Amino acid sequence: MNGADLLCDALLANGVDVCFANPGTSEMHFVAALDRKPQLRCVLGAFEGVVTGAADGYARMAEKPAATLLHLGPGLGNGLANLHNARRAYTPMVNIVGNHATYHRGYEAPLSSDVETLAKPMSEWVHSCDDVARMADDLNAAYVAACSAPGVATLLLPADTAWNEAPLDAIVAPAVLPPRRPFARDVADRIRSAQSAGLRVALLLDGVALRGAGLQTAGRIAARTGIRMLAPTGVGRIERGAGRVAIERVPYRIEAATAALADVDLLVLVGAIAPVAFFAYPGMPSVPTRPDCEILTCAGPDGDIAGALDWLCAELDATQTAPVLVAPAQVARPADGALSGESVTALVARHLPAQAIVVDESITTGWRFSEQSRGAPAHDMLDLTGGAIGIGLPLAAGAAIACPARKVICLQADGSGLYTCQALWTHAREQLDILTVVFANRTYNTLHGEMRRVGVNDFGANAQRMLNLDNPAVDWVGLAKAQGVQAASAATVAEFEALLLRALEQPGPFLIEALI
Repeated sequence: MNGADLLCDALLANGVDVCFANPGTSEMHFVAALDRKPQLRCVLGAFEGVVTGAADGYARMAEKPAATLLHLGPGLGNGLANLHNARRAYTPMVNIVGNHATYHRGYEAPLSSDVETLAKPMSEWVHSCDDVARMADDLNAAYVAACSAPGVATLLLPADTAWNEAPLDAIVAPAVLPPRRPFARDVADRIRSAQSAGLRVALLLDGVALRGAGLQTAGRIAARTGIRMLAPTGVGRIERGAGRVAIERVPYRIEAATAALADVDLLVLVGAIAPVAFFAYPGMPSVPTRPDCEILTCAGPDGDIAGALDWLCAELDATQTAPVLVAPAQVARPADGALSGESVTALVARHLPAQAIVVDESITTGWRFSEQSRGAPAHDMLDLTGGAIGIGLPLAAGAAIACPARKVICLQADGSGLYTCQALWTHAREQLDILTVVFANRTYNTLHGEMRRVGVNDFGANAQRMLNLDNPAVDWVGLAKAQGVQAASAATVAEFEALLLRALEQPGPFLIEALI
């Protein structure tokens, strides 16, 4: 047994049985170990941003970490954008990054880099395992760090650590997770005082508060007390649809967010951080809450979120109150004619299968889906959390691997999709049950709006070339088929609905290019 074998055993001992990988020379002993560890499923990504994004999607749905395998500093660098998104989603992830052998690191080899420094901005925990005798302990430390929000841990694996013989007495045992940080028990008194004084109270929820028992408990509190239940603009995962508790999202635009929170006197954070504008704009505030709004943390992202909700529910006398659930409702079929973003999302909401997983990176063109799908069959929704575009297609891959019995629908903006279009190859190779809808407006439409919002109202041909994708237009059908994914294009409501129904009825990957 060598170090790579010991690493695989330590991963499996902690229940980490899926690894998303893009290996190179320094990781070959890990690759060889996979033949001896068939329980560890390894999924190849043709780009490291696919690898890290897929590990994010898997962990969001499986509720346990996946591993990644990346090749030295440049490979890690290629995956950093989606590590950023994973960190902002509080996703548990164990990154294994190969490195030069310990005795080779002193030379200026072509792939030499400061891997630790590259990893630190997107990882809460970074460590190099330079001694094979420490392999199991170091992996356990990485696993514990990954399961503690923000949840991205990076373990560097020098090549000689991987190929060196493991100690005969090496012990592989699962890590012991520490308890989550305790919640603040004085918040309930502050809520009661505020409500007695006629003040408006809201809870901002994230993490497990947006699904399962946590969501039901939030619904009981809302029904009993009238407290508003809010979620951040982008969340790692939220359960939605008929039969579930509806949670109001903080709007993306700072003007709309400010208006939505204008009457909140006390904002209590349960698994969330205080809301802030995505960007600064001339003459606009950086935060959407009023200056005199009191903000209290009951439980942070690394806290006992479920315990905090249960405590608040009991303290506010809501345990016997039934939550208000969303009634089933089907969105009206849009009129025949040319496609628009609104008609595309209306049709997806209208025909959404029960227990679907919706990955939303539609940016400006699909924003109406949340409203349209309010009464659709119960489903999960995964968002772009960190604002680094290029996560939709990889996120869908990971979610489909975590939940193979559920249909995954990826609402994908065309510009963002180009960042990680290699994920389609993984969709095909793994025969994942993913329907991708590409909103092909052939422009970075969101940037047109952002130019105006920062005060630039007149921009000419040179600036337009930075914002448009129409010269040449990307052939998404050809791009998908070249990677093994069935695909077709639709320009009208009737064409899109026919393709949508066809794609929903058959398993496996399918892409619809919606020409809007």
